[in-house]
Amino acid sequence: MSAVSKPLSTSRERWAWYLYDFANSSYAAVVLLAVYSAYFKNEVVGGAEGSRLWGLSISVAMIVVAVLSPIFGAIADFSASKKRFLFIFTSIACAFTSLLFFVQKGDILMGMVFFILAEIGYRSAQVFYNALLTEIAAPAEIGRISGTGWAIGSAGGVVILLIILPLIVFIKGAFIVRVSLVITGLFFAVFAVPIFLWLRERGTAQPLPAGDTYFSMALHQLQRTIRTARQFREFLKFMLAVLLYDDGIIMALDFAAIIGAVLFGMNQTMLIVFVIIVQVTNVVGAYIFGILADRYGCKRTLTLSIIMMILIVIALYFNQTQAGFLVIGAFAGIAMAGVQSVSRTMVGVLTPAAQSGEFYGFFSIVGRTSSFIGPAVYGWLAAEAALWYERQGVAVTSAEQMGQRIAILSIAVFLAAGLFVLRFVNEAVSYTHLTLPTSDLV
Repeated sequence: MSAVSKPLSTSRERWAWYLYDFANSSYAAVVLLAVYSAYFKNEVVGGAEGSRLWGLSISVAMIVVAVLSPIFGAIADFSASKKRFLFIFTSIACAFTSLLFFVQKGDILMGMVFFILAEIGYRSAQVFYNALLTEIAAPAEIGRISGTGWAIGSAGGVVILLIILPLIVFIKGAFIVRVSLVITGLFFAVFAVPIFLWLRERGTAQPLPAGDTYFSMALHQLQRTIRTARQFREFLKFMLAVLLYDDGIIMALDFAAIIGAVLFGMNQTMLIVFVIIVQVTNVVGAYIFGILADRYGCKRTLTLSIIMMILIVIALYFNQTQAGFLVIGAFAGIAMAGVQSVSRTMVGVLTPAAQSGEFYGFFSIVGRTSSFIGPAVYGWLAAEAALWYERQGVAVTSAEQMGQRIAILSIAVFLAAGLFVLRFVNEAVSYTHLTLPTSDLV
């Protein structure tokens, strides 16, 4: 496979890339964080079982993405069609986010299926969006551009929440909560448009080997990459670290609203305020850690952000007040931006230029695997612990709160394990200019 040329991108192209982050952050802010997670747990299902089914829904979606993303990533690299795949999965995400409007109390299966499909679209699209980073950014500026994208993306989360907050405050009720999901789907779709109009894909489509299809070629390419994985030892070690610490991040993100509602009695309005705080500080964190990554290196910056997250989780475990939860959320926004944006940057540093889609596909596998494991562990722990306390005679509400606190501790465990593995990664080994041989592509 020939190397991908990477001339300097135009300002408009970079803004198109930034605006996609702005667009898809609306999904994360509303569906995952502030609105649908709590609505599904408390209204659609109810009780501790809601935590279990929420975690299960996320896990199912992530298994699908983990299987599909490396194959589609390889196809996108070979056919120079990252934007095409990005469009397909973005459309799926926007459509099924809007269809969540029809999920009402007791519609558990519909609520799970529509969410799973929206989640598959959202997560799969990120593979191709992330892969485009190495096409628009030179190695020396990749940290800054990634951080800027993350910051602008977080601002998108703030904007969508400010749009729906007055509706929920003044109108109230489940209906307006459902309407907010339609607004989110439309917001996502509108601000995603520039990347399809303005950004030029720089990859060159390769001719298929005789007798091959794109699917068989993708499998061959993945097999080749796996066989030559010893060349990418540092990348593989980093993927193991991501698998562990990203579990902690995903657990904190996916259950934040549930924690706020169960432990601190937050209503829908307060949960939105909480997420706005997180998103605002996310902007700050993305800019800060993007600059630090370029100046001091990805590994050192990533280590700092993970340590910060561990301390935040410990503080959350002991916290007893809504005000404390809001303060913890502010610092969590800064730290999570660092972990996620710098991780994306480090993949670009440890990735062969011509295989960016494929390697971001592997990055996605790891991220989706953690997304499968972490929520499943958290949901299971929270539900089982609550049931155990109930059997000991503890009141239902108190038992559910105790279950949540036990589950919170698992977040810190995953973060600490990932931090331990990260210390063995040598970021000085760069594969950005390496191209794998194609002789075994048959």
